[in-house]
Formats: sequence, structure tokens, C-alpha cells
Amino acid sequence: MATRKELIAAVGQRYREASKTDRTKILDEFAELTQYHRKHAIRVLTSAPCGPRRSLARNLLYGEAVRQALIVLWEAADRLCGKRLRALIPMLVDAMGRHGHLSLDATVKDKLLSVSAATIDRALRATRELIDGKRKRRTGVGAAIRRSIPVRTFSDWRDPPPGFFEVDMVEHCGGPKTDGNFVHSLVLTDIASGWTECVAMPGRNQLLVVQGMAKVASDLLFPMLGADTDNDSAFMNQTVFDYCKECGLEQTRSRAYKKNDQAWVEQKNGSIVRRLVGYGRLSGRAATQALAQLYAVSRLYINFFQPSFKLKSKTRDGARVHKTYHPPMTPCDRLLGLPNVAETTKAKLREQFTALDPVRLLQEIRAAQNTLAGLAATGTHEHEPPAPVTDVATFLSSLSKAWQGGEVRPTHRTRPGATHWWRTRTDPFEHAWPVIEQWLESEPSVTAKEILVSSDCQKPITALRCARLSPRNWLPAGPLSTTWAKSARSTKFLLAA
Repeated sequence: MATRKELIAAVGQRYREASKTDRTKILDEFAELTQYHRKHAIRVLTSAPCGPRRSLARNLLYGEAVRQALIVLWEAADRLCGKRLRALIPMLVDAMGRHGHLSLDATVKDKLLSVSAATIDRALRATRELIDGKRKRRTGVGAAIRRSIPVRTFSDWRDPPPGFFEVDMVEHCGGPKTDGNFVHSLVLTDIASGWTECVAMPGRNQLLVVQGMAKVASDLLFPMLGADTDNDSAFMNQTVFDYCKECGLEQTRSRAYKKNDQAWVEQKNGSIVRRLVGYGRLSGRAATQALAQLYAVSRLYINFFQPSFKLKSKTRDGARVHKTYHPPMTPCDRLLGLPNVAETTKAKLREQFTALDPVRLLQEIRAAQNTLAGLAATGTHEHEPPAPVTDVATFLSSLSKAWQGGEVRPTHRTRPGATHWWRTRTDPFEHAWPVIEQWLESEPSVTAKEILVSSDCQKPITALRCARLSPRNWLPAGPLSTTWAKSARSTKFLLAA
């Protein structure tokens, strides 16, 4: 700010003394340098410089005697805030004076009775700071660890080698988050290749996070080099910090409330976890085991037979963002095409790919999803019977007709609702049914034409003409439904005519 004021003072004097042509050049240079609007720059340069601002001495109404009396009253009131102390001062002064604990001058007493709550807080501010010190943010082990872990944004990756994973958790609580211990999915996504690993955890715990990361590191065919997490307390703790340090992992974190810093794993939360598991509620050991079985099969199917896009470049033109992607490839193909992957790793990937059957993997995924769907709502297998075990040839032949049945994933099928048997509208012919049922009971062979020409049923006919309802909406329930349906259809036809 001081530099800007000095610049305005120096350029302003030269601007006011310059000619009209020179003023234009000076104004252009000044506006470009300070990024001021042109009209604002003219007003700043043409205004006369102001001298130093004089500090006005404040007329203190409440002196040191009032402040000392406030301290005594504040301590006697157990250090209340200014607003509560202001309401207590009249009673407290009277009580302490009556018992001989406080003797005040009349002037000081009048000022105490008229002091405001803001003045009380201002007078006691120095006293509170000497006792409590400055107000500090609550700190702990998690805050200290969070400060020691560097922040990494989305644009800071800059094409890293395979092994740097973004880590996140997905809670299977069945909708809005509620209290309870639900199954969690620990998701790890490699930045370079898109290789994704998922681990089922029975709860949200730092020890389970370490165990899940250790399991993923043992299953990988390439070494894990780093872990980038969010600021969740399940990641920002001493257990995870020590594990990363012992294993030589580079631990980083995203910015708070910036989900785009973990765009790689956030995208996999929807395209892999939610696509496989759905949004059902899972809790308990049985659901954890079923989810683990699903992930054990799906990791091979996803990483070897599911191509995905990878962002190549992103340019912004105002509010429009233009993105360019690499051709879609599977994570396995990306690892095989990277030059910094060891040849032994590539050989293991090719050998594992050759031994995999995508149709069998998909069949096992459907079976695991069927078991998981049975546990989603009730926590037991009674919700949906397990899928019959078939051979691969039968499952392959069913794929050509699977589209006819709609959704094939058991975890995403819509549950059948209750049969609608109750009435939602008031029956407009409630007064007419007893008469018509009596006619049909006495003469079951009567036709609709004979009912219409009857003089005793003009009231039901008038109501029927006004309502213009379909017979299925007002058909009475009972043993005469079939007979009355024929008469009702005939009656409706005659009324339409």
C-alpha cells in the first residue's frame, strides 16, 4: 500500500503539471501499471495529495476507577461476558454494598450503572488477554500431521510414473449419511495408468485403512510409490503417517473442500464402485465378505477388460472449457505402453491377461452382485434368492437376450412395489350400488338397456353422466362383478351414444 501511495504521489504531480498530450501518455502508463479503471485513474491523479492523518485524542468517559470496579464485579460474577454482566451490575452492586464488600464513590457508581455491554468488553479486553492469551485454534496430533503433509492439487501431478495413487473412501449407508457403522470401500486409483483397486472395510478406521493399503501393495504387479488422500481424519493420523514413512511412500493431501484435486479417484467412485455396488445400505460381516468377493473378481475385469479415457489437455476460453482425451485404453494396456515400467512387470501382465476369461469373470461378478443385493436392505440372504449356478456356455447364450429383461445388475434392479388395491377417490355411485345389486340378484339376466329405460334408476344414470368415469374405477367388489361389468360396459356405450 505504501508503494502504491508513493507511486500516486510521484505520477500525480507530474500528471497535473503536464500538457494535454503528455497527460494521455502518463495516464495510459499509469492505468496499465496499476490496473485501475481509466476514470478512476484520472480521479486519483488529479486529486491533491492529502497530508498525514491526525489522530484525534479520545475523550475518555470511564476512567481507571471505573475499570478497576468493573474488574472486581467481573470476578465476583465468575467472569461473565459483557452482555450478561451489564444486566447483573445493578443487583451485584447493591448486594455487595449491602454486605460491606464494596464501597463506591457516587460518580463511579453512576457510571457503572450506565455503562454499556460493548464498553464493558472493551475495558476488560486487556485483562482477558493476560489471563487466557490470544484465542487459538484447537490443535492436536491430527492438525500437526496435516500441516506436515504437503498439499498437491490436480495440476501438480505432471505425468507421474506408475505407482502414485489417489486414495478415497466410499460409505455404503444407503442414501443420506446417518449414524451407524456401515461398510466402506477403500478406493485407490493410479494416476498414470488408471489402475484401480477397491478394498471392502467393515467400518471407518485408520487401522483398516493401513491394512487395505498393505493388501493393495501386495496384490500390485508394480511398486506403490505414493498416496494422495483428502483431509479425512481416517487418513490424517499417526498410524497412516507412520505406515507411509516406513514403506517409503510419498504422502500428500488435497486442499480442503476441493474435490477436483482428487478428480481421478472421485471419477472411479462413480464409474466403478457405484456401478458395481449400487447405493444400497451395507453393514455387518456378511456384507463385508460379499463386497470383498465382488472386488476380488471385478479388479481383474476392470483393469484388463474395461477401457477408460485419460485427459490429455484442458484449455479454458472464458466460461467454456475444452478437453482433449487420449484414445480409450485399459489400465493394463497403458502399463504395457509406458517405457518406465520394467519388462518383468510387463511379462507378468501379459501372462495374467492370457489366462483370464472375461465371460467367466462377468458371470462371477453377476453372482457376487446377486448375493450383495440380498444383503443390501435386510442384512440377510432372504431379500433375493441367489442366482442359479450355470456354466459359462449357458451364461454366454443368455447375453444375447439379456437386454430384453431390462437392468441386468442385481444391485440396480428396482424392487417391486406393493399392489395398489385401495381406493384413492370417493365413490360417486355409493348410493346407487345397493339398488343395482338388488336388481342383479333378483334378475341376473337383465341387460343394460333395460336398466337404462327403467324409471327408478334415473338418479344413478344422471350421476354417471356427470362423472364420466371408466367402469374399472367404480366397479363394485363382490360376486356380481363379472355380471355388472358386462352391464356397465353396455351402459357406458349407450351413454356415449
